[in-house]
Amino acid sequence: MGKLYLVPTPIGNLEDITFRAIKVLKEVDLILAEDTRTSGKLLHHFEIDTQMHSHHMHNEHKTVDGIVKRIQAGENIALISDAGTPAISDPGFLLTRACVENNLEVDCLPGATAFVPALVNSGLPNDKFVFEGFLPVKKGRQTRLKLLAEETRTIIFYESPHKLIKTLGHFVEYFGTDRPVSVSRELTKMFEETIRGTAQEVLEHYTAKPPKGEIVIIVGGKK
Repeated sequence: MGKLYLVPTPIGNLEDITFRAIKVLKEVDLILAEDTRTSGKLLHHFEIDTQMHSHHMHNEHKTVDGIVKRIQAGENIALISDAGTPAISDPGFLLTRACVENNLEVDCLPGATAFVPALVNSGLPNDKFVFEGFLPVKKGRQTRLKLLAEETRTIIFYESPHKLIKTLGHFVEYFGTDRPVSVSRELTKMFEETIRGTAQEVLEHYTAKPPKGEIVIIVGGKK
């Protein structure tokens, strides 16, 4: 039997990859990548010439069985996403579950993920927290926000830059103007920044200065 490796990749700064991650990516028989063009640049930088196939949300349902059979036949396969840890708001869960159901070994390496540094540097309580990822775009969004308005733990969200102002507006509406919010943008990159304040203050900031880049939002729980 082979093994499935879940390998985190840098969320921005290439120096955040681990020595072990590079070693695994060089030694496995195949790398599954969310976007082979994006991952190709990373592999080229670290002189990794392992064969690579695409594995993303649009084809993972069709490819899982074939990958499982290859691992059963003795191949070691690594899964990477465009940035961060596979299966955290990225493809990976379906393949991991299939491997577990077939008694195949799964090894998830520690490494980069965006929400941990955003949570820690937010200054909000991090002894207990809930990870929400991306909110529903339309159906179920209002219901989810009403439920989360009563959450007492710190809440973590991912958001795209063009939807940030809309989401902050919903936080003001459902959580209240004074709810503490921290927005981390472009983590580990050259223009990294974290803006902290009340929901209303952070909304006003980004209304005046439209954001760019990858975004993590940390929201304080209800007191």
